Amino acid sequence: MFLTLSIEDGVTTVAVSPDGKLIAAGSLDRTVRVWDSTTGFLVERLDSGNENEYMDTMTVYTASTTAPVNIATLKYWGKRDKSLNLPTNSSISVTLSQNDLRTLTSVATSESFTEDKLWLNGKQESINSPRTKACLDDLKKLRVELEEKDSSLPKLSQWGLHIVSENNFPTAAGLASSAAGFAALVVAISKLYKLPQDMSEISKIARKGSGSACRSLFGGYVAWDMGVKDNGEDSKAIEVAPINHWPNMKAAILVVSDDKKDTPSTSGMQTTVATSDLFQWRIKEVVPKRYEEMKQSILDKDFAKFGDLTMKDSNSFHSVCLDSSPPIFYLNDTSKKIIKLIHALNEQEGKIIAAYTFDAGPNAVVYYEEENESKVLVTDPEIYKGVSRIILTKVGDGPQDTEESLVNDQGLP
Repeated sequence: MFLTLSIEDGVTTVAVSPDGKLIAAGSLDRTVRVWDSTTGFLVERLDSGNENEYMDTMTVYTASTTAPVNIATLKYWGKRDKSLNLPTNSSISVTLSQNDLRTLTSVATSESFTEDKLWLNGKQESINSPRTKACLDDLKKLRVELEEKDSSLPKLSQWGLHIVSENNFPTAAGLASSAAGFAALVVAISKLYKLPQDMSEISKIARKGSGSACRSLFGGYVAWDMGVKDNGEDSKAIEVAPINHWPNMKAAILVVSDDKKDTPSTSGMQTTVATSDLFQWRIKEVVPKRYEEMKQSILDKDFAKFGDLTMKDSNSFHSVCLDSSPPIFYLNDTSKKIIKLIHALNEQEGKIIAAYTFDAGPNAVVYYEEENESKVLVTDPEIYKGVSRIILTKVGDGPQDTEESLVNDQGLP
């Protein structure tokens, strides 16, 4: 069925809905008529005298953001409030370059979108997880505040969101995929909603999605201050030092396994908090002192101190995992070989020139200064038998706006 509209009919403006099923035409008599494009039948007539009334329902607003992975040098492990993702200790991380590891998230909204939808790595996923809903609810509340202050703004807060996200690295394999993912999500939506809050404020929303995500809202060296308030208002990310503070800092990621870990971080934390006596010592006595020492080592660019603290805290983290009941195993034989290799290298050099750290998985991140790269990357051939690939990277920026988009003009993948 073809529907013909002409100037002779008094038509002034024509628009097509995102799904192509409806055609709206503004006319000289200041009405807007809406037709079914397949049958040619008139389905609605708007007599408001404002042809933009229907045009606005077909406008698709979009925004796209990339966000980085961060790797903690002082680990976050344990929650004092599960629903708000409030940690039992403060933590520190290094943001890695998005040239090598990133999440790209595009978001779209339109008055024609009736519900929120999520696509992750090419597959539609449920958007009803409590963590995702918590982030969306907070962001929409902030948008409502803007709309209440300025009635001329489109009511984006009332419309459905389409969220499309892709990682360029393995998801759930211990490479901080959830951190980059939630950071990209909250920043993209904050840009879409034109929220005025700064990154520290937005980090409190990202924290509700994934605790470590709050640290991915900054580049360089980042601290997550655990805070003391029950409502989490003071639990947020802050910059320790910018990306260019320590320009010769490098990182090598030794990917031991791309497989999804046996014990997800959230359930692992719950087990540790509930059963490990060593964990209580860690959060009360060990981490608070290391937190201040780690920040100072970064500010001083003291690699020996930085490396020593990084390795000790990685070992401490995995020790409390082993002290949990039942014990939690994230490292494998290849991981242990890497640990031995780095200690042997440092002993050979007579100082710390390389530092390993392992998150909740077997993959190693080795920090070193650029001038020592040739020494650090000359490894025992036996190690390579267990390493699938090595990613050489550096310190990177926080989230970036991008013209690259994962959604089309209709707001779909």
